[in-house]
Amino acid sequence: MTTTITVAGTNPYDVIVGRGTSAEIAAQLGSGVRKVLVVHPPTLGARAEALRQSLAGDFEVLLAEVPDAEAGKRVEVAAFCWQIMGQSDFTRSDAVIGMGGGAATDLAGFVAATWLRGVRLIQVPTTVLGMVDAAIGGKTGINTNEGKNLVGSFYEPSAVIVDLDLLDGLSQMEVLAGFGEVVKYGFIAEPEILELIEADVTAATDPNSDAFRRIVELSIGIKARVVGNDFKEAGEREILNYGHTLGHAIEFAERYQWRHGAAVAIGMMYAAELARLTGRLSDAVVDRHRSILESLQLPVTYPAGRWNTLLSVMKRDKKARGDLLRFIVLDDVARPTVLAGPDESLLFAAYQEIGS
Repeated sequence: MTTTITVAGTNPYDVIVGRGTSAEIAAQLGSGVRKVLVVHPPTLGARAEALRQSLAGDFEVLLAEVPDAEAGKRVEVAAFCWQIMGQSDFTRSDAVIGMGGGAATDLAGFVAATWLRGVRLIQVPTTVLGMVDAAIGGKTGINTNEGKNLVGSFYEPSAVIVDLDLLDGLSQMEVLAGFGEVVKYGFIAEPEILELIEADVTAATDPNSDAFRRIVELSIGIKARVVGNDFKEAGEREILNYGHTLGHAIEFAERYQWRHGAAVAIGMMYAAELARLTGRLSDAVVDRHRSILESLQLPVTYPAGRWNTLLSVMKRDKKARGDLLRFIVLDDVARPTVLAGPDESLLFAAYQEIGS
Protein backbone atom coordinates (compact mmCIF):
# COMPACT_ATOMS: atom_id res chain seq x y z
CA MET A 1 0.00 0.00 0.00
CA THR A 2 1.31 3.42 -0.94
CA THR A 3 0.39 6.86 0.32
CA THR A 4 0.64 9.88 -1.97
CA ILE A 5 1.11 13.28 -0.39
CA THR A 6 0.95 16.19 -2.81
CA VAL A 7 3.06 19.30 -2.36
CA ALA A 8 0.97 22.14 -3.76
CA GLY A 9 2.24 25.37 -5.24
CA THR A 10 3.22 26.69 -8.66
CA ASN A 11 4.67 23.32 -9.69
CA PRO A 12 2.88 20.64 -7.66
CA TYR A 13 4.56 17.27 -7.15
CA ASP A 14 3.90 14.05 -5.28
CA VAL A 15 5.71 12.40 -2.40
CA ILE A 16 5.04 8.68 -2.79
CA VAL A 17 5.40 6.75 0.48
CA GLY A 18 5.40 3.00 0.98
CA ARG A 19 7.41 -0.16 0.53
CA GLY A 20 8.84 -0.97 -2.90
CA THR A 21 7.98 2.47 -4.23
CA SER A 22 11.35 2.64 -6.03
CA ALA A 23 9.51 0.84 -8.82
CA GLU A 24 7.77 4.19 -9.48
CA ILE A 25 10.98 5.96 -10.53
CA ALA A 26 10.82 5.10 -14.25
CA ALA A 27 7.23 6.32 -14.52
CA GLN A 28 8.10 9.54 -12.69
CA LEU A 29 10.99 10.24 -15.07
CA GLY A 30 8.55 10.26 -17.96
CA SER A 31 8.89 9.47 -21.64
CA GLY A 32 10.74 12.63 -22.66
CA VAL A 33 13.88 11.89 -20.65
CA ARG A 34 16.75 10.11 -22.41
CA LYS A 35 19.70 10.49 -20.04
CA VAL A 36 19.75 10.23 -16.26
CA LEU A 37 22.49 11.08 -13.76
CA VAL A 38 22.19 9.24 -10.44
CA VAL A 39 24.04 11.14 -7.69
CA HIS A 40 24.87 8.86 -4.75
CA PRO A 41 27.40 8.39 -1.90
CA PRO A 42 29.87 5.45 -1.89
CA THR A 43 27.80 3.49 0.63
CA LEU A 44 24.97 3.24 -1.89
CA GLY A 45 27.07 2.10 -4.84
CA ALA A 46 25.34 -1.28 -5.09
CA ARG A 47 21.87 0.24 -4.88
CA ALA A 48 22.75 2.88 -7.46
CA GLU A 49 24.01 0.18 -9.82
CA ALA A 50 20.82 -1.83 -9.29
CA LEU A 51 18.80 1.28 -10.14
CA ARG A 52 20.94 1.85 -13.24
CA GLN A 53 20.25 -1.67 -14.42
CA SER A 54 16.52 -1.39 -13.74
CA LEU A 55 16.32 1.79 -15.85
CA ALA A 56 18.79 0.74 -18.55
CA GLY A 57 16.15 -0.52 -20.98
CA ASP A 58 14.52 2.89 -21.26
CA PHE A 59 17.23 5.41 -20.33
CA GLU A 60 20.95 5.99 -20.61
CA VAL A 61 21.98 6.07 -16.94
CA LEU A 62 25.24 7.43 -15.57
CA LEU A 63 26.37 7.20 -11.95
CA ALA A 64 28.10 10.00 -10.06
CA GLU A 65 29.61 8.71 -6.82
CA VAL A 66 30.20 11.64 -4.48
CA PRO A 67 31.71 11.91 -0.98
CA ASP A 68 29.44 10.94 1.86
CA ALA A 69 27.60 13.42 4.10
CA GLU A 70 28.54 17.12 4.17
CA ALA A 71 31.88 16.47 2.44
CA GLY A 72 29.86 15.97 -0.74
CA LYS A 73 28.23 19.40 -0.55
CA ARG A 74 31.12 21.33 -2.08
CA VAL A 75 31.32 23.31 -5.29
CA GLU A 76 34.12 21.01 -6.48
CA VAL A 77 31.75 18.04 -6.17
CA ALA A 78 28.99 19.86 -8.00
CA ALA A 79 31.53 20.68 -10.75
CA PHE A 80 32.36 16.97 -10.99
CA CYS A 81 28.68 16.23 -11.65
CA TRP A 82 28.45 19.06 -14.20
CA GLN A 83 31.50 17.62 -15.96
CA ILE A 84 29.85 14.22 -16.33
CA MET A 85 26.71 15.85 -17.71
CA GLY A 86 28.66 18.04 -20.11
CA GLN A 87 30.77 15.21 -21.43
CA SER A 88 27.64 13.09 -21.88
CA ASP A 89 25.70 15.83 -23.70
CA PHE A 90 22.90 16.17 -21.15
CA THR A 91 20.15 18.41 -22.46
CA ARG A 92 17.37 20.30 -20.73
CA SER A 93 15.03 17.35 -21.29
CA ASP A 94 17.24 14.97 -19.28
CA ALA A 95 17.17 14.29 -15.53
CA VAL A 96 19.01 13.95 -12.24
CA ILE A 97 18.18 11.48 -9.48
CA GLY A 98 19.39 12.19 -5.95
CA MET A 99 19.83 8.94 -4.01
CA GLY A 100 21.02 9.14 -0.42
CA GLY A 101 20.63 11.15 2.74
CA GLY A 102 20.00 14.84 3.10
CA ALA A 103 23.45 15.85 1.87
CA ALA A 104 23.14 13.82 -1.32
CA THR A 105 19.67 15.14 -2.13
CA ASP A 106 20.78 18.72 -1.38
CA LEU A 107 23.69 18.33 -3.80
CA ALA A 108 21.66 16.56 -6.49
CA GLY A 109 19.01 19.27 -6.30
CA PHE A 110 21.62 21.99 -6.69
CA VAL A 111 23.17 20.21 -9.69
CA ALA A 112 19.74 19.78 -11.33
CA ALA A 113 18.81 23.41 -10.65
CA THR A 114 21.98 24.80 -12.18
CA TRP A 115 22.56 22.55 -15.19
CA LEU A 116 21.13 24.43 -18.20
CA ARG A 117 19.18 26.48 -15.64
CA GLY A 118 17.12 23.48 -14.60
CA VAL A 119 16.51 19.84 -15.52
CA ARG A 120 14.07 17.27 -14.19
CA LEU A 121 14.82 16.08 -10.66
CA ILE A 122 13.68 12.97 -8.79
CA GLN A 123 14.65 12.61 -5.14
CA VAL A 124 15.06 9.14 -3.62
CA PRO A 125 15.95 9.66 0.05
CA THR A 126 17.46 6.68 1.89
CA THR A 127 17.55 8.03 5.45
CA VAL A 128 14.87 9.13 7.90
CA LEU A 129 16.18 12.70 7.73
CA GLY A 130 16.02 12.69 3.95
CA MET A 131 12.54 11.20 3.86
CA VAL A 132 10.86 13.56 6.30
CA ASP A 133 12.76 16.73 5.53
CA ALA A 134 15.70 17.27 3.19
CA ALA A 135 14.29 15.74 0.00
CA ILE A 136 11.01 17.66 0.23
CA GLY A 137 10.49 21.36 -0.32
CA GLY A 138 12.95 22.29 -3.03
CA LYS A 139 15.74 23.74 -0.91
CA THR A 140 19.03 22.84 -2.57
CA GLY A 141 22.48 23.91 -1.56
CA ILE A 142 26.18 23.44 -0.99
CA ASN A 143 28.47 24.55 1.82
CA THR A 144 31.33 27.04 1.77
CA ASN A 145 34.23 27.66 4.13
CA GLU A 146 32.07 30.32 5.77
CA GLY A 147 29.02 28.23 6.60
CA LYS A 148 26.40 25.64 5.72
CA ASN A 149 24.02 25.98 2.75
CA LEU A 150 25.07 29.56 2.04
CA VAL A 151 25.04 28.85 -1.71
CA GLY A 152 21.92 27.28 -3.17
CA SER A 153 18.58 27.73 -4.84
CA PHE A 154 14.91 26.92 -4.44
CA TYR A 155 14.20 24.19 -6.99
CA GLU A 156 11.28 21.79 -6.84
CA PRO A 157 11.69 18.11 -7.68
CA SER A 158 9.31 16.43 -10.07
CA ALA A 159 8.68 13.71 -7.48
CA VAL A 160 10.01 12.34 -4.20
CA ILE A 161 10.06 8.56 -3.81
CA VAL A 162 9.99 7.51 -0.14
CA ASP A 163 10.68 3.76 -0.19
CA LEU A 164 10.71 2.49 3.39
CA ASP A 165 12.50 -0.67 2.19
CA LEU A 166 15.58 1.52 1.70
CA LEU A 167 15.83 1.91 5.48
CA ASP A 168 16.50 -1.83 5.92
CA GLY A 169 20.00 -2.25 7.28
CA LEU A 170 20.19 1.33 8.58
CA SER A 171 21.78 1.42 12.03
CA GLN A 172 19.69 2.44 15.02
CA MET A 173 21.98 5.44 15.49
CA GLU A 174 21.22 6.65 11.97
CA VAL A 175 17.47 6.18 12.50
CA LEU A 176 17.57 8.10 15.78
CA ALA A 177 19.58 10.94 14.21
CA GLY A 178 16.74 11.47 11.74
CA PHE A 179 14.35 11.94 14.62
CA GLY A 180 15.83 15.34 15.37
CA GLU A 181 13.74 16.68 12.48
CA VAL A 182 10.78 14.48 13.41
CA VAL A 183 10.64 15.95 16.93
CA LYS A 184 10.82 19.41 15.37
CA TYR A 185 7.61 18.72 13.46
CA GLY A 186 5.97 17.53 16.65
CA PHE A 187 6.78 20.68 18.57
CA ILE A 188 5.97 23.20 15.83
CA ALA A 189 2.82 21.62 14.41
CA GLU A 190 1.77 18.05 15.28
CA PRO A 191 1.52 16.90 18.92
CA GLU A 192 0.53 13.37 17.80
CA ILE A 193 4.16 12.81 16.81
CA LEU A 194 5.30 13.61 20.34
CA GLU A 195 2.59 11.41 21.82
CA LEU A 196 3.59 8.43 19.67
CA ILE A 197 7.22 8.76 20.79
CA GLU A 198 6.25 9.14 24.44
CA ALA A 199 3.87 6.16 24.27
CA ASP A 200 6.46 3.69 22.94
CA VAL A 201 9.82 5.01 21.79
CA THR A 202 10.90 1.56 20.61
CA ALA A 203 7.94 1.17 18.25
CA ALA A 204 8.16 4.80 17.15
CA THR A 205 11.73 4.31 15.97
CA ASP A 206 11.28 0.86 14.38
CA PRO A 207 11.11 1.30 10.58
CA ASN A 208 8.93 -1.82 10.36
CA SER A 209 6.25 -0.61 12.77
CA ASP A 210 2.93 1.05 12.04
CA ALA A 211 3.83 3.82 14.48
CA PHE A 212 7.00 4.64 12.56
CA ARG A 213 5.16 4.87 9.25
CA ARG A 214 2.50 7.06 10.86
CA ILE A 215 5.21 9.39 12.18
CA VAL A 216 6.91 9.57 8.77
CA GLU A 217 3.64 10.37 6.99
CA LEU A 218 2.66 12.99 9.57
CA SER A 219 6.07 14.64 9.23
CA ILE A 220 5.92 14.65 5.43
CA GLY A 221 2.39 16.04 5.57
CA ILE A 222 3.54 19.00 7.68
CA LYS A 223 6.49 19.73 5.41
CA ALA A 224 4.29 19.44 2.30
CA ARG A 225 1.67 21.80 3.70
CA VAL A 226 4.13 24.44 4.84
CA VAL A 227 6.30 24.53 1.70
CA GLY A 228 3.22 24.34 -0.52
CA ASN A 229 2.00 27.56 1.10
CA ASP A 230 5.38 29.30 1.22
CA PHE A 231 7.93 27.94 -1.26
CA LYS A 232 10.60 30.63 -0.87
CA GLU A 233 10.39 31.16 2.88
CA ALA A 234 8.66 34.52 2.78
CA GLY A 235 6.51 33.67 5.79
CA GLU A 236 5.22 30.41 7.28
CA ARG A 237 8.09 28.24 6.02
CA GLU A 238 10.42 29.92 8.48
CA ILE A 239 8.91 27.80 11.27
CA LEU A 240 10.74 24.81 9.79
CA ASN A 241 13.96 26.40 11.06
CA TYR A 242 13.10 25.53 14.66
CA GLY A 243 16.38 24.48 16.27
CA HIS A 244 18.39 25.20 13.14
CA THR A 245 19.99 28.56 13.91
CA LEU A 246 22.18 27.19 16.69
CA GLY A 247 22.12 23.71 15.12
CA HIS A 248 23.82 24.88 11.91
CA ALA A 249 26.40 26.80 13.96
CA ILE A 250 27.22 23.62 15.89
CA GLU A 251 27.60 21.66 12.66
CA PHE A 252 30.02 24.29 11.36
CA ALA A 253 31.98 24.38 14.63
CA GLU A 254 32.23 20.59 14.56
CA ARG A 255 33.51 20.65 10.95
CA TYR A 256 30.39 18.76 9.88
CA GLN A 257 31.41 15.65 11.80
CA TRP A 258 28.16 15.73 13.78
CA ARG A 259 24.91 14.30 12.48
CA HIS A 260 22.44 17.01 11.53
CA GLY A 261 19.71 15.65 13.80
CA ALA A 262 21.98 15.74 16.83
CA ALA A 263 22.89 19.38 16.22
CA VAL A 264 19.22 20.31 15.68
CA ALA A 265 18.30 18.55 18.94
CA ILE A 266 20.62 20.87 20.87
CA GLY A 267 19.31 23.79 18.81
CA MET A 268 15.73 22.99 19.83
CA MET A 269 16.74 22.68 23.48
CA TYR A 270 18.41 26.09 23.19
CA ALA A 271 15.35 27.64 21.52
CA ALA A 272 13.14 26.21 24.27
CA GLU A 273 15.35 27.75 26.97
CA LEU A 274 15.36 31.05 25.08
CA ALA A 275 11.56 31.04 24.96
CA ARG A 276 11.38 30.20 28.66
CA LEU A 277 13.69 33.09 29.56
CA THR A 278 11.52 35.51 27.57
CA GLY A 279 8.43 34.32 29.44
CA ARG A 280 6.87 32.64 26.41
CA LEU A 281 7.24 28.96 27.28
CA SER A 282 6.42 27.03 30.43
CA ASP A 283 8.92 24.94 32.38
CA ALA A 284 6.79 21.87 31.56
CA VAL A 285 7.21 22.24 27.79
CA VAL A 286 10.94 22.85 28.17
CA ASP A 287 11.18 19.69 30.27
CA ARG A 288 9.17 17.84 27.62
CA HIS A 289 11.78 18.79 25.03
CA ARG A 290 14.51 17.36 27.22
CA SER A 291 12.74 14.11 28.09
CA ILE A 292 11.71 13.32 24.50
CA LEU A 293 15.13 14.09 23.04
CA GLU A 294 16.89 12.09 25.74
CA SER A 295 14.55 9.13 25.14
CA LEU A 296 15.77 9.20 21.53
CA GLN A 297 19.41 9.29 22.72
CA LEU A 298 19.85 12.73 21.17
CA PRO A 299 22.08 15.32 22.89
CA VAL A 300 20.64 18.25 24.82
CA THR A 301 23.83 20.02 25.97
CA TYR A 302 26.95 21.49 24.36
CA PRO A 303 30.31 22.62 25.83
CA ALA A 304 29.86 25.93 27.66
CA GLY A 305 33.09 27.54 26.48
CA ARG A 306 32.23 27.72 22.77
CA TRP A 307 29.68 30.54 22.78
CA ASN A 308 31.74 33.20 21.00
CA THR A 309 32.45 30.89 18.06
CA LEU A 310 28.82 29.87 17.75
CA LEU A 311 27.56 33.45 17.97
CA SER A 312 29.87 34.60 15.16
CA VAL A 313 28.65 31.75 12.93
CA MET A 314 24.99 32.48 13.69
CA LYS A 315 25.49 36.10 12.62
CA ARG A 316 26.40 34.79 9.13
CA ASP A 317 23.36 32.54 9.05
CA LYS A 318 21.10 33.03 6.02
CA LYS A 319 18.11 33.34 8.35
CA ALA A 320 19.51 36.59 9.79
CA ARG A 321 18.16 39.91 8.52
CA GLY A 322 20.96 42.47 8.40
CA ASP A 323 22.41 42.61 11.91
CA LEU A 324 19.35 41.00 13.48
CA LEU A 325 19.42 37.35 14.47
CA ARG A 326 16.09 35.56 14.14
CA PHE A 327 15.04 32.50 16.11
CA ILE A 328 11.94 30.39 15.81
CA VAL A 329 10.63 29.86 19.33
CA LEU A 330 7.43 28.47 20.82
CA ASP A 331 4.64 30.08 22.80
CA ASP A 332 3.43 26.50 23.39
CA VAL A 333 3.41 23.18 21.54
CA ALA A 334 2.26 23.80 17.94
CA ARG A 335 2.44 27.58 18.46
CA PRO A 336 5.68 28.72 16.80
CA THR A 337 6.64 32.35 16.42
CA VAL A 338 9.65 34.50 15.49
CA LEU A 339 11.95 36.08 18.06
CA ALA A 340 13.84 38.80 16.16
CA GLY A 341 16.88 40.65 17.41
CA PRO A 342 17.08 39.34 20.99
CA ASP A 343 19.68 40.98 23.22
CA GLU A 344 23.01 39.14 23.22
CA SER A 345 22.92 38.88 27.00
CA LEU A 346 19.67 36.93 26.70
CA LEU A 347 21.18 34.68 24.04
CA PHE A 348 24.15 33.98 26.28
CA ALA A 349 21.91 33.29 29.29
CA ALA A 350 19.97 30.68 27.28
CA TYR A 351 23.24 29.10 26.21
CA GLN A 352 24.32 28.82 29.84
CA GLU A 353 21.21 26.69 30.41
CA ILE A 354 22.39 24.07 27.89
CA GLY A 355 26.12 24.40 28.56
CA SER A 356 27.95 21.33 29.80
